Amino acid sequence: MKLQKILSRFLKLHKKEIDLSLGRILNLCEKLGSPQDKIKAISIVGTNGKNSTIQACYSILKEANIMCNVYTSPHIVKINERFVFNNKELSDDQLADLFEEVEKINDNQPITFFEILTACYFYKAAQYPDNINLIEAGLFHRFDATNILKENLASIVCSCSIDHTDWLPKAEQTIEKIVFEKTSTLLKSNIIVAKQNNIETMDCIKKTISQNLSNKVFFKEDFSYSFNENGFFYYEDKLGGLKLPMPNVIGQFQLENISTAIATLRTLNIGIKDEFIQKGVTKISNLARLQEIKSGKIKDLVKNNKLIVDGSHNEDGARVLNEYLQTLNCNKHIIVGMMANKEHEKYISYFKNISSITTIDLKTQTNSISGKDLKKKFKNIPNVQYQPDIKQAIKSIDCKEGDLILITGSLYGAAEVLKLN
Repeated sequence: MKLQKILSRFLKLHKKEIDLSLGRILNLCEKLGSPQDKIKAISIVGTNGKNSTIQACYSILKEANIMCNVYTSPHIVKINERFVFNNKELSDDQLADLFEEVEKINDNQPITFFEILTACYFYKAAQYPDNINLIEAGLFHRFDATNILKENLASIVCSCSIDHTDWLPKAEQTIEKIVFEKTSTLLKSNIIVAKQNNIETMDCIKKTISQNLSNKVFFKEDFSYSFNENGFFYYEDKLGGLKLPMPNVIGQFQLENISTAIATLRTLNIGIKDEFIQKGVTKISNLARLQEIKSGKIKDLVKNNKLIVDGSHNEDGARVLNEYLQTLNCNKHIIVGMMANKEHEKYISYFKNISSITTIDLKTQTNSISGKDLKKKFKNIPNVQYQPDIKQAIKSIDCKEGDLILITGSLYGAAEVLKLN
């Protein structure tokens, strides 16, 4: 209760949810003693794959007995997920104490919710100067609150694609502008660039960072992966090759994220032995990213059928999600709820050979599109129905034994599943 009251006060500090600027957080962090200048960080930017890449790095680093702090957003079930220190989430009481301390120093000055949370993270992280910090950028990066570091160990550029264009002027809603916002202010250190959707995006990234004097490591040119059906995949870079067990997370795109994580940690030369990587890739925790729900109240509703929840919400996310679905020999049913500012028709168009689609309301999100309106947008797609919530959607689907139900379209919808379960 105490924690929720503080969060409510944080939400009222600024009239806007997002107000892209670095001035407010720099002012607060100066009052806090510039904690961002006292940490060792790996910065992660991009559109898709940031959290998955972070979790892969984190899992491997833990196997190497390297202590980490982790800052991600948004959270899925509870805000504590965003605040990991010394390899452990802060408790409600610890988080409340941290927030109160920073709140007092802020002295009611205007600052956005994400900015004050980020300041809280930096303030706590400075207490662990030897830990490696894995820091996920929020919106874009150039004017994101996480972009106030003066130096870092590395920057990871995950897959970049069109998303969050409502924060850009109409004329600037291009991949070139998005890449610029995400990569033009990366620090001089090491830049590891993950696999991109196409050559054009990779070329755009290379052009944008061409004047950056960092050591640059690119997918395909400097590291790569391959896999077979015998339970192994192969990673290779200039240091040599690794034969690795298939990870505990599903989807080929996860191999891309894991390979990027491996490339980053091997580039840093921080004592990551092959055995740490081999063990780490089998212990990755990744909420709402192609996560199979194997037990719980929601799982009970689908009985013997497979239930997967995934928070993808843009075209690139839909594309890689469909690639995974096409590897499965079963009927697939999709339950989808989305935010109003997404490309709804384009998102759903990526899914092929789907037995049914059920649109739902995301009742906890005021900026979501209603399930009824979403159904209207899908009018040219066969077998689309509307149900008001997740439980009724599952009950309404005519499933045969062995079918798969996928709940997707929003991280908020994914969070609702996990909370209900």
